[in-house]
Amino acid sequence: MAKLCAKGKAAAKRKFKVYPSAYANMYASGVCSGKITPGGKKNKKAGGGMIKPMYGSGGQVAGLARKKRMSCA
Repeated sequence: MAKLCAKGKAAAKRKFKVYPSAYANMYASGVCSGKITPGGKKNKKAGGGMIKPMYGSGGQVAGLARKKRMSCA
């Protein structure tokens, strides 16, 4: 098991009332790996946001095709 960096521990102690907790350790781990900045904002690499419009022409949800049902005769 890897040890947490001093920067991550200090940031977790500032942010949480109780430091040795699961949430605080997860936050400290994120700071040490560079996924979370101690200021509170996540990196832009994490992604998110809509790229395509949600509704296409005709009010149907874009990107989802309807399946044809096969009848069991």
